[in-house]
Amino acid sequence: MILTTLEIILLSILAFCLLVQLYYVLFVHLKLANTAIEEIPALARKPISVIVCARNEIANLDQFLPTLMTQNYPGFEVVVVNDRSWDGTEEFLEQKAKKYSNLKVVKILDNDKFLAGKKFAVTMGIKASKYDWLVFTDADCVPSSENWLMDMQQSENEETEIILGYSPYSKKRGLLNALIRFETFFTAVNYLSFALKGMPYMGVGRNMAYKKALFFKNKGFAAHMHIPSGDDDLFVNAHANKYNTEIRLHQDSHVWSEPNRTWVAYLKQKKRHFGAGKLYKSKHKFILSLQIIVQFLFYGFFAGCLFLSRDAQYIAGGILLLSIIIRSFIYPKLLKRLNCGDLRWWFPILDILLFLFLTFNGFLGLFSKKKVSWK
Repeated sequence: MILTTLEIILLSILAFCLLVQLYYVLFVHLKLANTAIEEIPALARKPISVIVCARNEIANLDQFLPTLMTQNYPGFEVVVVNDRSWDGTEEFLEQKAKKYSNLKVVKILDNDKFLAGKKFAVTMGIKASKYDWLVFTDADCVPSSENWLMDMQQSENEETEIILGYSPYSKKRGLLNALIRFETFFTAVNYLSFALKGMPYMGVGRNMAYKKALFFKNKGFAAHMHIPSGDDDLFVNAHANKYNTEIRLHQDSHVWSEPNRTWVAYLKQKKRHFGAGKLYKSKHKFILSLQIIVQFLFYGFFAGCLFLSRDAQYIAGGILLLSIIIRSFIYPKLLKRLNCGDLRWWFPILDILLFLFLTFNGFLGLFSKKKVSWK
C-alpha cells in the first residue's frame, strides 16, 4: 500500500477529526450515559413558584394547565403571565383562577413605550411570584408525571442555585419530527454532560429552575435584553458554574413539548437560538464551535477521500466505521434514557442530516435580521 503525500495529509486530518470527535463522545457524553439517575425525593422541602408565559395559548392552556395545577407537591403556586393575548386567554385564565386557589394571573397590556417580549413577561412573572425557588416551563408543555415539581424542587445542597431539566418533543410522523427530536436530544446530551463535568453553559426554559435571589442579584436579563431570545440559555450561561448547578434526569421530571409542524417554523425557531449563542462566554463558544467545525471537517474530508485511490478509500471508510461503532455503544443508551429510544436505529443517518441542517441553518443565520418577537 503506497499512499501519496496528499492522501496521507487528508487521511491524517480525518483521523485527527475522529480523535477530537471521540473526546466529546468518550470524555463528555459517556459521563452522562454512566451517571446514575437520582431518586425523586419523598418529601417537599420549600415552596415553589412555577412561571409560565403565554401569548395566545388558550388551546394549550386548556389542555395542559390542569397537569400543572395538580402536581404532587404540598406548597406551590403557578404564575401565568398573559402577554397581550387576544384569543380569549384572559377570560379563560379568569375562570381558572376561580377554580384553582394557587393560580396567579399576571396581565401585560399593549404599551408602545417598551418593546415587549418573553424576557419582559418572564420578569413580570418573577416579580409577581411569592417564593424564592422558581421553576419554569412553557404553555405548550406538559410534565411527564405529577412528581415533576418534587424532582425539580430546591436541592438539599444550599449552594445549588440552578437546576437543569430535560424537555423532549412529542413523537409525530415524518422526517421533520425525527430531526427535531434528534437535535433536541443532541443539544440536551451536550448541555447536561458539560454540566456534569462542571462546565454548565445553557438550559432550556421549558424545564429549568433557579433562585429568585440569583435573578435579582444579577439584574435579571439586563445584560442581553436587546435580543429576543436567551431568557433561558443566556441566563444560565452567565450565572451557572460547577458549584451552583445540578441536573435532573429522572423520567418523571421530563417535560414534554409540542414540536413545530413545518420546516419554516422550525427554521425560524433555530434562527432565534443562533442569535443567542453569539453571546455565550468565550470558552463555551470555543468548545461548541470546535465540536461543529470538527464534525464539518470529518464529513467533508471523508467525502473528499472518496475521490482518492482505492487504498485511501478503504482507510477513510475504516475511520468512519470506527466512529460509528464507538458511538453505537453510547448513544443508543442515551437515546433510551432521554425518551428517544425509537431513534436509536437511525442515529448515524440522523447525525449526518443534523450536521447538514445545522450547517444550512448557520449559513442562514449569518443573513438573518434581528426581530424582537417570541411568538
